Amino acid sequence: MFWTMSIILFVLWSLGMISGSTEGYWVHLLLIFALVTLTLAVVQRGRRLST
Repeated sequence: MFWTMSIILFVLWSLGMISGSTEGYWVHLLLIFALVTLTLAVVQRGRRLST
């Protein structure tokens, strides 16, 4: 689930950067949210492998 969310957020961020109509720093929040969800996915996967 977190992998899908992070991929979607990365795609939205890149589309926002390509379109050129960025609303200040708001489009970069998508990148931050994507990195957070990616981190959660990696941590959750590590917990599953260790048990």
